[in-house]
Amino acid sequence: MASVSVYSMRLLVVEDEQDLAAAIARGLRRHGYAVDIAHGASAAEEKLRGNGYDLAILDWNLGDGSGLELCRRMVVGDLPTLESKRPRVLVLTARDDIEDRVAGLDAGADDYLVKPFAFAELAARARALLRRDETPSPVLKVGDLTLDPARFLAARNGTPLNLTSKEFSLLEFLMVHADEVMPQERLLEHVWDEMADPFTNTVRVTVSNLRKKLGEPAVIETLPGRGYVLRAS
Repeated sequence: MASVSVYSMRLLVVEDEQDLAAAIARGLRRHGYAVDIAHGASAAEEKLRGNGYDLAILDWNLGDGSGLELCRRMVVGDLPTLESKRPRVLVLTARDDIEDRVAGLDAGADDYLVKPFAFAELAARARALLRRDETPSPVLKVGDLTLDPARFLAARNGTPLNLTSKEFSLLEFLMVHADEVMPQERLLEHVWDEMADPFTNTVRVTVSNLRKKLGEPAVIETLPGRGYVLRAS
């Protein structure tokens, strides 16, 4: 996986129990992840083909299919994902027999969690899976801006910036892509998740708030009809 922080990671929760799916997503979002939800196998397949995910949390038994079969298809390449490298997979199931665990791992799952489970354990397993291929996030420096993803610290000219998680994630993405024009659609794809309404002004408002916190001279430029760009100089 690329060297990115938790604030740039996108997860997919595939669970047909809607209340459980919502609870898992809510908890993961509090940890700083962008989280999408699919309530069935067909919806999950559509999202996997159209979005890049770092981790997929799949329920074994779905109303219209099998999470394990989705995992198997990703592993053998029958279900291509948007990214060249498939997401890590954590399988959720009520089956706790050793044979079932072996079947899950043989299908290509990276980990296996038996229901019922404590959310703290799910979050810990997700962190462990996401760290497997991750190199330490470097401290980013663009002009007089510095950002340390590992410690959630950002500063301008040495003065700390008091940023929200979303502002931090947005600044990190813009710094990684300094001097590149970032359309709103791309920012929604990489910094937000499916909960963000593309027809609202959420991106504009967040950029405006971040620009104010960064102070003068302004480093984030708005290009009408094209998007936003953080100037390196």
